Amino acid sequence: MSRLLLVSNSTLHGSGYLDHAETEIRDFLRDARKIVFVPFALYNRNQYAIQARDRFNKMGYDLISVHDVSHPQRAIKEADAVFVGGGNTFRLLKSLYDWDLLETIRHAVAGGKPYVGSSAGSIVACPSLKTTKDMPIVQPRSFDALGLVDFQISPHYLDPDPSSTHMGETQEQRILQFLEENEAAVVGLREGGLMRVEVASIMLKGSTGARVFRRGELPVEVAPGTNLDPFLRTRVQVGA
Repeated sequence: MSRLLLVSNSTLHGSGYLDHAETEIRDFLRDARKIVFVPFALYNRNQYAIQARDRFNKMGYDLISVHDVSHPQRAIKEADAVFVGGGNTFRLLKSLYDWDLLETIRHAVAGGKPYVGSSAGSIVACPSLKTTKDMPIVQPRSFDALGLVDFQISPHYLDPDPSSTHMGETQEQRILQFLEENEAAVVGLREGGLMRVEVASIMLKGSTGARVFRRGELPVEVAPGTNLDPFLRTRVQVGA
């Protein structure tokens, strides 16, 4: 049965790396000790792995990075949980294809291994990376991502500012454009927000709300503590 913790952002203004998500991470990973980290969203994988290892060590977990081991697939299979960090979504997904890790992660999560994603790591849990705001600095083999859920996330969601003189597209407009061409619902997940996917619920947690967008419908504002499953009318695909 699939279990996921999908975080909008790794660092919240005024706090350190993963500080705002620590309570939820500890509760979500309460039965885990050994974490495998996927650092591919940033260029300097060594530095990123050190940052993640130090943070998870402080929370009482052991962490290894897939780029540091000789058998990444085995490391994923043997770990208690998977953590996929944020950065550039195109770079992350390309490396998941290049390292042949997508099916390994899918199978592990389907078997009940907890998955924690932050920012880009949350987007690649979705069917595709089409709701990312990142520049395509590299070209993945496909836009198809892990598909651990059948909705999309648009992290770092910013509401339109009515006082702004900026004439570029807002994040809401870009999501609505996505829905002109695609069926999957989109959760605009504000910074400080996260989604906890369990057996029969998709709970919005954290300090901020979110907006749910569906094709042909008005966006819906949802508050922390809300079960999003009725709004998304969806189910977890892997292991369902």
